[in-house]
Amino acid sequence: MLTRKQLELLKFVNERLKESGVPPSFDEMKEALDLRSKSGIHRLILALEERGFIRRLPNRARALEVLKMPDAAFARQRGSFSPNVIEGSLGKVRHSPGPEERRHASVAIPIMGRIAAGTPIEAIQTRSHTIAVPSEFLGQGEHFGLEVRGDSMIEAGIHDGDTVLVRKQNTANSGDIVVALIDDEEATLKRFRRKGSSIALEAANPAYETRLLGPDRVQIQGKLVSLIRRYN
Repeated sequence: MLTRKQLELLKFVNERLKESGVPPSFDEMKEALDLRSKSGIHRLILALEERGFIRRLPNRARALEVLKMPDAAFARQRGSFSPNVIEGSLGKVRHSPGPEERRHASVAIPIMGRIAAGTPIEAIQTRSHTIAVPSEFLGQGEHFGLEVRGDSMIEAGIHDGDTVLVRKQNTANSGDIVVALIDDEEATLKRFRRKGSSIALEAANPAYETRLLGPDRVQIQGKLVSLIRRYN
């Protein structure tokens, strides 16, 4: 399955090839997708190539060939993606509880402030209020909630304004989305990976760079288990 940005880039390249027979430049792709750097385009192209949608032709500058396009059903699915459904990057599919689910037992979860899905912000650990969450959304352990600010995890289905539900733990597996405390003063929501002797905190938005930090600078505060999206 392609992310929204991957699909946007694939469509843009395909349309340009149909119009002129010449692939767009990296600058044109960056502008079309409203990205901040060419490195984001490099990552998107690599992901599309790995999935068999495009091929880079050797010994030719700007040479891209579209091998296939997603089928119509997939394209419709991406175009009408419902924001209250969180895809498999979070583990299980989660959605806003309906009437049947609300009849199940609920757990009071404290909201402990805001978390940055973008540039790390000062850690906030002050309880502001509590919310009732169906117990089947949580699993075992102690949990807390944080209000998301920023868009760096948008391709993992985490939007600015969402409330993430986090299980308290100080360890993580590679690929987990975690709340990480940096240098005891900045908190951020990112995907956790080990890179040799360093820790990588990866965004799910090609506009943001991965941060590589020494293990002594990063403390895992918890692992994302679900989220709540509110509608006006």
